[in-house]
Amino acid sequence: MSDAPATRSIPVSEAHRWRAYWVCVAVAALTIMDLSKVNVGLPAIEEAFNAGSTELQLIVAGYVLTFGLTLVPAGRIGDQRSRKTLFIVGLSLFTLTSCVAALAPNATVLLIARLVQGVAAGIQMPQVLGLIQELFRGKERGKAFGLFGATIGLATAFGPTLGGLMIAIGGPEDGWRGIFWINVPLAIIAIVLAAWLLPLTRHPSGKPLSLDPVGIALFGISVLSLMWPFLFTTGSPDDDPSRWWVLVIFVFAFTAFLAWERRYAASGKHPLVPLSLFGISSYRNGTALASVYFAALPPMFLLTTLYLQHGLGLEAVYAGMVTIGFALVSAVTSYIGGNLVNRLGRPLVVWGLVLIVVGVGLSVLAAFTTSPEITPWAIAAAMTIAGSGGGFVISPNQTLALADIPVKQGGLAGSVGQLGQRIGTAIGTAITLSLFYSTIYFESSGSPDLAVYRDAYAVGMIAVAVLVAIAFGIGVLDLGARGRRRSALGGDAAPEAEPGA
Repeated sequence: MSDAPATRSIPVSEAHRWRAYWVCVAVAALTIMDLSKVNVGLPAIEEAFNAGSTELQLIVAGYVLTFGLTLVPAGRIGDQRSRKTLFIVGLSLFTLTSCVAALAPNATVLLIARLVQGVAAGIQMPQVLGLIQELFRGKERGKAFGLFGATIGLATAFGPTLGGLMIAIGGPEDGWRGIFWINVPLAIIAIVLAAWLLPLTRHPSGKPLSLDPVGIALFGISVLSLMWPFLFTTGSPDDDPSRWWVLVIFVFAFTAFLAWERRYAASGKHPLVPLSLFGISSYRNGTALASVYFAALPPMFLLTTLYLQHGLGLEAVYAGMVTIGFALVSAVTSYIGGNLVNRLGRPLVVWGLVLIVVGVGLSVLAAFTTSPEITPWAIAAAMTIAGSGGGFVISPNQTLALADIPVKQGGLAGSVGQLGQRIGTAIGTAITLSLFYSTIYFESSGSPDLAVYRDAYAVGMIAVAVLVAIAFGIGVLDLGARGRRRSALGGDAAPEAEPGA
């Protein structure tokens, strides 16, 4: 049974494909950048609104959470209707919410704007992945995902620099508003280009829209109940210990969700998440690896900018610039990785994860062994090493995860994978921030010094290293599974066969 209503492909010329591709990738970069560039503005937002650690976590993780919750239903609608229309709708809503966030008079309004902004991001991102999956095949798809990964890597790592620059231009009090204002002209340009250049790649299905509302509700309850206790963990003695009981709701809701999805699919309807996708080992392992990896990467940038600003007293723009090395090198290795993945396969990702662990370790070592004047430079060098590995993880893993997925399910499969990444980021951010702030609380009496911030940074980065190590373990397991599959096929199969490509 097909998991999406049948559609008819519409031919697209090569030049048109690549123009559409770059519009999609540029918007995806803008969306992802809005996650990382807000990190460097947290100290300014904290001071402007006298916000506590829970509010700051919600401003960061709330965007990621609603982003993730919207991905799957938006991917489903895109698979059945017009990806171009949803892309423009999501981008328009992103523009509007950026204006609201920039004008926010208090932390509550800013939080609400960020939550809706996450919805907008969740509407447009699966359309990007679905279009790439539809427009490209085989080696060309690897190249497309390689460029995609390079651009996303640049956006993620340049985000703090851009955020710091906006604060420097706007001043310490209101400079953080520029972090959101800059989205507006960029998004308006993107809307015009999308309306002009994005093709209709398929004739939409004439069947009624299938959204599985019960599945959406159960899934939303599952994700919210999983996130709740982590979002409200600050390390303060005021933390309510009963918050962990919410995880019981998660267990029941998620169990009900799985049962409902199986029943819904068995009735001949189209479930929110086709569980059959996870029967494909390449997709299952790639999605799990990416989810854990993205639980580590954004928190690594966040912890570093917080340490440099709070601990070393570095200006926001300079704290953001520390990640430039990561951005540049990861962009290069991501492009290289996209071209090599069909030949080298999963080992490329595994070695990339090793380099990231080395970079994380060197960052902590730099914080403890160098003088405050040298520390930012030393951490920047360590981040550059981590970036060389990061480029070999994101785009190659994306290609490997989607290699065996039917093209018509590309948007849905991509959105489910993105969901794992976003929820991973939200959980990783909550865990590492709670460790960072709780260490400060336990080691100081309200006036933390450099040594306290250094310890807090180290504890948070150890959690990052553990998460990357888990991703490494998943990569090794997947490598073993692929080896056994090749042996079963007689040893002559290509290292990374792409039957669905």
